[in-house]
Amino acid sequence: MSQHALLSAGAKAWRSLACPRSELRLDLTLGCGQTFRWRETSEGHWTGVMGGRVWTLTQTDETLWYYVYCQRKNQGTENGRKRRAGVELEASGKRLKGNLEVKEEAKETRLGVVTSEHERKEEELLRDYFQLSVKLSDLYKEWGSVDQHFKHMSNTFTGVRMLRQDPVECLFSFICSSNNHITRIQGMVDRLCSTLGDLLCALDNTQYHDFPSIHALADSSVEARLRDLGFGYRARFLQQSARVILDSHGPDWLSSLRSAPYLQARDALRTLPGVGPKVADCVCLMSLDKSCAVPVDTHVWQIARRDYSCAAGSGQKSLTDKVYRDIGDFFRQLWGPYAGWAHSVLFCADLKKFQKLKEEVSVLEEEEQNMVEKRNMKKKSKKQQVTVKKEEEIE
Repeated sequence: MSQHALLSAGAKAWRSLACPRSELRLDLTLGCGQTFRWRETSEGHWTGVMGGRVWTLTQTDETLWYYVYCQRKNQGTENGRKRRAGVELEASGKRLKGNLEVKEEAKETRLGVVTSEHERKEEELLRDYFQLSVKLSDLYKEWGSVDQHFKHMSNTFTGVRMLRQDPVECLFSFICSSNNHITRIQGMVDRLCSTLGDLLCALDNTQYHDFPSIHALADSSVEARLRDLGFGYRARFLQQSARVILDSHGPDWLSSLRSAPYLQARDALRTLPGVGPKVADCVCLMSLDKSCAVPVDTHVWQIARRDYSCAAGSGQKSLTDKVYRDIGDFFRQLWGPYAGWAHSVLFCADLKKFQKLKEEVSVLEEEEQNMVEKRNMKKKSKKQQVTVKKEEEIE
């Protein structure tokens, strides 16, 4: 049986590119709720589907490592019907326990060396997905210079990047997000893909499917099938939105919105069933190149009031369209054209799953403060001793 790749089992079959943790942290970026296709399959190893391929990603301090699984397609059909597929690992190796470390074999790997057009395209796909052309550390400095709260939080939550996802996958994933939490959304997206998407490969008894095509989602049978899988009212929104896109715009319409101005793209998305302002902004920010889009929910509203004393919605109990717009404008004015990226750092920092990071930093800061106080007390004591000695000499 094919297994998930491990860097510690041998680096020869892995490829890599230079990328320090300050520019990308996989755990925060892939686990903060902007994508629902990645799982931590081993410590520090994330496996998921992107661009019709199955990947395992991991990182060392200055390097992003990636493994792309080769697939053998035995049979298949179009428009999202399942097809059988196999997978073969490019290298075999015995799994090793312990901390992640790159062995001597790493010296023989293709570090940054592109050996074929196929590999070059995969590297380009990865760079595009993580938007590595954007210098994140420069943005952090810029935001920190105008926002002390962000500067404090950014010391802990470095490397949170916005992904550039496939617009179809992003839209229909976030339609599933209505009145939902991350874990449940992940389960829904998994069921959506396993029911309507093409099978790409199986690793350690886990099957990986491509995201369904928009034609597959628009099929008249989809609503009933998804209701049976626990999607509830979202099943209708998923099928109807796909149908509207095909009938009124065409299959490439979502991608074409990348070239539209932000407000035009957002308003166009809001004409679809099940797409409100937050879902529209998520799709704009995470797949349509609208870096100024700021998705607002009750958590972001709380951040605005608690940490920024933002007056938007004072006295309001619900997040109205006006309050939503005012909060977005507040952050856009504060952070500038990449406001959506900055917002995602603070959203990530506010998630319960990452609170341990803040607690660890608080402990370190307290220990550091105690050390500073002890040093100051020693200096003060020494100074007092010197003063007493001088007074005795005078006497």
